Amino acid sequence: MKITEIGLKGCYIIEPTLFNDERGVFFELYQQKKFEEAIGKKVNFVQDNISVSKKGVLRGLHLQTGVHAQAKLVQVVHGEVMDVIVDLRPKSATFGEYYKVILSSENKTSLFIPKGMAHGFITLSKEATFMYKCDAFYNAASESGIIYNDKDLNIDWQIPVDSPIVSEKDRQLPTFKEFFK
Repeated sequence: MKITEIGLKGCYIIEPTLFNDERGVFFELYQQKKFEEAIGKKVNFVQDNISVSKKGVLRGLHLQTGVHAQAKLVQVVHGEVMDVIVDLRPKSATFGEYYKVILSSENKTSLFIPKGMAHGFITLSKEATFMYKCDAFYNAASESGIIYNDKDLNIDWQIPVDSPIVSEKDRQLPTFKEFFK
């Protein structure tokens, strides 16, 4: 298992070691001891979630705030998505920057997202099953986010900005500047 910090402080890409033979493939999706040694801190995941989305569905950019903030470990178990995280930590050197990566059942890559990051993805395949571990329980009152097409962030979702399938709730999220008012 290879765990590498990316351009946003505290975010890590996890690439599993694959064991292939005539039967197929085996790999560790998550191994607590290796993971915590690599990131230098303990993480207690308490909830696993799965979403299934069809092609063109954009979910995000979401986060939990305050005492209910969540760190997440995300991966795709079927299909392919472009995953995006935005650093919303005002004291961070990468505040306001975003990172995007392709996660798929083919590359088997995972992404660790620390607290204070907004997160979203767009489904690139016909359908994708997206799985994520959270280190805090969901709390509806702490739910927040940033609008996916914020002009200041200028995220390239690799599709025309008017064409994704987005929930009405996500269309009502604040801009980056409004989030910090």
